[in-house]
Amino acid sequence: MRERVQTDQAPAAIGPYSQAIRAGGFVFVSGQIAIDPATGQFIGGDVAEQTRQVFKNLAAVLEAAGSSLDRVVKTTVFLQDMQEFAQMNEVYATFFSDAPPARATVAAAGLPRDARVEIEAVALLSE
Repeated sequence: MRERVQTDQAPAAIGPYSQAIRAGGFVFVSGQIAIDPATGQFIGGDVAEQTRQVFKNLAAVLEAAGSSLDRVVKTTVFLQDMQEFAQMNEVYATFFSDAPPARATVAAAGLPRDARVEIEAVALLSE
């Protein structure tokens, strides 16, 4: 069984995809960029500021799915510029201080809305 997750507390999907899918005891969250869900506007700024907004969006989708950031088991981080890894990583660490999830970080030649960072996540559903 698979179930679509949708919330107005995170940016709406801007294409033929879901914010997240619940399946098999997991939630698979689509990549989030720094869009303010209240305005639909992209948050500019440096990679640290964008990373904070991305985590707000991830947390909102996870909550709507019945999970949370502390149940994340895997993330994939897409960075426009690997020179910004340390800045992103510093913010990232504040959201996963205890037993951080597995992670891959990939350099991306281009991200939607010229974002500096995009993060997707897989989390366990709450029991």
